[in-house]
Amino acid sequence: MAKKTKLTKVAVSIGTAAGTADRVAHRTARQVASVGSAVKEELADIAKQIDGLKRQLLKTSKRLQKALK
Repeated sequence: MAKKTKLTKVAVSIGTAAGTADRVAHRTARQVASVGSAVKEELADIAKQIDGLKRQLLKTSKRLQKALK
């Protein structure tokens, strides 16, 4: 078998480190994307609740104005 030079060994370790960093970055990006979509759904739900509360407040204020007349 051919002997591996120090340059080859260093190149392999650099490639391994770069591959590991790339894998970690890719996994983190996927996690951030999934969290982002979950947050987007949460905001949509909160917006629906706010709209419902606005309608309820309008109805209540109309009833109160009628009662005060």
